[in-house]
Amino acid sequence: MPSFFRRKILILVLVAFIIFVTLIGFSIRERENISAPERFILDTTGVLQSIIHTPVEWVDNSIETFQDVLRVYEQNEVLKERLAEYEGLIVENQELEEEVEELRGTMERAEGLEKYSPVQASVIARSPEKWFEQVTINRGSKHGVEKDMAVITKEGLIGKVQSTAAFHSTVKLLSGFDTSNKISSWVVKKNGDNVFGLVEGYDEESGRLLLGGINLDVKLKKGEKVISTGLGGVFPSRLQIGTVDEVKNDEYGLTKTAYIEPAADLYEINQVIIARRSVQQGKASKEENS
Repeated sequence: MPSFFRRKILILVLVAFIIFVTLIGFSIRERENISAPERFILDTTGVLQSIIHTPVEWVDNSIETFQDVLRVYEQNEVLKERLAEYEGLIVENQELEEEVEELRGTMERAEGLEKYSPVQASVIARSPEKWFEQVTINRGSKHGVEKDMAVITKEGLIGKVQSTAAFHSTVKLLSGFDTSNKISSWVVKKNGDNVFGLVEGYDEESGRLLLGGINLDVKLKKGEKVISTGLGGVFPSRLQIGTVDEVKNDEYGLTKTAYIEPAADLYEINQVIIARRSVQQGKASKEENS
């Protein structure tokens, strides 16, 4: 009995297969008109294909969109890294250019110290407690540096050596000068009739040097340059100190005091030159009134 049913099922499958193949062969023939069953099958198949194709296409497009977003994100991350590297190179290049320019300026300034033996040095430290008063440089007595030697940058005078060790020295900045650290100076006039004065302090409130001892009958103009006279043998002559910014009578009305804008930046100092005196100059007297 079971064998009969198996044969019957096999026969039905074969008949259905033959009918299916016959329909396929009939449908693929080139005809202008198709039968009603074929139209029904075609429409049904089209509807089913549309139903299946729409979500499949949406999923496929979504996957492509996600992959595109992922690629854009990865490319964006790479560009960010390269941009950061590029910005770092720009900053490093600017710093190197500034350092080269500063070194070039100090070398040019050193060439003007004919009667001195310039010693180039770098600032290695600034004390937080005395940030505006002194710096530490990497040259000392082993390099011929001595106390009271003038220290300059490419812009001009910044101070003098306060103390020395074998390989390091402390520099007292102009912003730390007082009446015990005077600098004999000239206010340069266009007609050549320079005006003498003494840099004798620093006004912390305005950030300017104080040039005192100026006669009442002398007229000074804003912007006139102030240079060192070289008297006393401590500071070389004609070093740029600053420019006249304002002039006032002193409290007693006997002389005038000029407020001088420093030529050199006293806050950002990296490369300096120590004006090392010769043997003969070393035996000269210290700066007058110091």
